[in-house]
Amino acid sequence: MSENKEKIRELNRIDKKSTKRRVLDYLIITVASFIYAVSVSLFLDPNSLAPGGVTGIAIILSSVTKIETGTWFLLINVPIMILGMWKFGLRFILSTLYCTVLTSVFTNVLSPIGAATADPVLATIAGSALMALAMGGIFKAGATTGGTDVVVKVLRIHFPHMKTGTIFMCMDSVIVTISAFVFQDLNKALYAGITAFMTSFLLDIVLYGRDGAKLVYVISDYSETITRRILEELDIGVTHVRGIGAYSGRDKNVIMCVVHKQMYPKLEEIVKEEDAYAFLIVTSATEIYGEGYKNIFSEKL
Repeated sequence: MSENKEKIRELNRIDKKSTKRRVLDYLIITVASFIYAVSVSLFLDPNSLAPGGVTGIAIILSSVTKIETGTWFLLINVPIMILGMWKFGLRFILSTLYCTVLTSVFTNVLSPIGAATADPVLATIAGSALMALAMGGIFKAGATTGGTDVVVKVLRIHFPHMKTGTIFMCMDSVIVTISAFVFQDLNKALYAGITAFMTSFLLDIVLYGRDGAKLVYVISDYSETITRRILEELDIGVTHVRGIGAYSGRDKNVIMCVVHKQMYPKLEEIVKEEDAYAFLIVTSATEIYGEGYKNIFSEKL
């Protein structure tokens, strides 16, 4: 009887902790969405810099139709959110929807202020830095900025041979190229391309420092469930290493996998959701050879 009471108290404690964590996550998303809107409204949009993604499309359409950029950002994301909900479920999309709506509102509210600087170089640097900072906070809080993140995830389901980075690069290149024709200014398109590159580079630093990919070990009593979700949601290889608990003497499946650093926050979220007591070991993997990474033969040439 006393054991049951102890378990109930422990479950209540975990529930309170998870509630506090969710509140903190949404607070982070709120602040990050505001910072993201600042980067768009005060630096990128007024200088006609369309750095790819839904944000870039929204900036282009706003210049053509005179409908506010934030409104376009929301309108474009609505069908993408529906697609994401259909493919990945409501849990995946709720925080992203919250982030999208806030970003749209903040962008429209800040737009009348105008450009913080008319210098395209300063606008590129400041816009990239603020956008990377905002996206880092959003990703760490378990959400995404929606848009092409969801589209790429869906494309990877149907075309698993295509690399995520390649898809992003192709989509951003098309949007930046279109912006050159719409704004009739090659210089602005080049600055937009630099913005997209800098944002990606700085985002990696914000999220993961200067490390390469992550080598992750997960020790959990729920290894099968965690493995299934990793395979389905991240589409990466997983290896089970046979282990024995020194204290319990029980056999365990230790999950070992290597993830691109952009995927690690999602993997961490999966582990937390499935087993709050899981033992997670994360190290840096500077060189990885094999399918989806480097080719050991071509790299040595």
